[in-house]
Order: sequence, then C-alpha cells, then structure tokens
Amino acid sequence: MLGEPMMGRRLILGSASPARLATLRSAGIHPEVIVSGVNESTVTTQDPVRLAVELATLKARAVADTVSNALVIGCDSVLEFDGAIHGKPRDADEATSRWRAMRGKSGILHTGHCLIDTGSGAEVARSADTIVHFAQVTDEEIDAYVATGEPLMVAGAFTLDGLGGAFVTGIEGDPHTVVGISLPLLRTMFAELGFSWTDLWAVHLKPAD
Repeated sequence: MLGEPMMGRRLILGSASPARLATLRSAGIHPEVIVSGVNESTVTTQDPVRLAVELATLKARAVADTVSNALVIGCDSVLEFDGAIHGKPRDADEATSRWRAMRGKSGILHTGHCLIDTGSGAEVARSADTIVHFAQVTDEEIDAYVATGEPLMVAGAFTLDGLGGAFVTGIEGDPHTVVGISLPLLRTMFAELGFSWTDLWAVHLKPAD
C-alpha cells in the first residue's frame, strides 16, 4: 500500500529500459511504464553531463504532458570515453570498434534523471556519474559479445547486470548508475519534491523469523 502522500498519484517510468524497471522493482518501487518516444537527435550539446540531463528531461516532459496527477521519472545515459560521447552503437561494427578502444581502459557513465510532479508542476533534474573500468578482453570475446546483440541496446555498448558484467573489472561510484537509474540520487530527488522514498514502496517485506 502506498503511503499517504502518494495516495491518488500515479508513478510513471518514462523509459523502455527493462534494466531500469527491474532495478526499481527490486527496490520495492513498481511504476507504470510509458515510453516517451522522443527524438533524441534534437539535443546536440557536446557536454556529456548536460546531454544526459537534457535527454532525461526531454523524456520526462514528453510523458508528463500526457498524464495528470502523476510523478514521472525520466532517465538517459551516455558514456564519456577519451573525450567523446557515446550512446547506443549504430551497428555491430561500431560496437566492436568501441570495445577494442575501451578494453583495458576506463570511461565515465553519466546517467541523467528528471522527476516531474504533474500535480504541482515541480521539476528536478540531476546527473549521477560513475567511473567504469573495462577488462582487457580479447578480440574473440568482443566478437562473441557483440554477436549476442546486447551491446547494441545500451549506452556505451556494455552492461553491468547482463552478459557484459564479466567485462567490467570495477566501478567508482553508485553501481545503479551503470544500470541506468541511481536509486540514492532518485531518493534525494523525491525528497526535494516533498515525497518520502519509503512511501513509494508497493510491498513491505516482512522481517525474517
């Protein structure tokens, strides 16, 4: 049962990412999903943090415009590597090329978050940033990974919670950021809008006997 401050409000995740939804559900948060369908190419800034936040905001606003009395979460991630910004690879060749450049090195995964209360019109946007260290993978491992199709579906061409997890040797920062949604950051953002994180829990687990 949602806490009193959430009564009557819808909680919406404006993202098609199964990893983001699974992360929220594991934390006791069960939002509706409405995919924004925005054209990401309209945001052209070359600052990776600003890009991640602007894309997240664009998605959240697109969904917020279609609903009432709701809290809408928008997210987007980009990888900063060697001074360049990387989203999802265009094709297998690009994913392979990226991995050959990234192996044995590190990048910064920037995940933008935007939270909108459509009831009040209040909006807050922030970025969570985590350093990711990549393994010295072989050409054969890269080819096999790209062949699975997973790198083509995610920013930076890697996952932490999927097949790519074995190719990440360490991170510096919140691991949720790498999955695509930072729970600690989101908690503070909800607080800024006057909502308690624990009021969002759809299920309260009973303590072990």
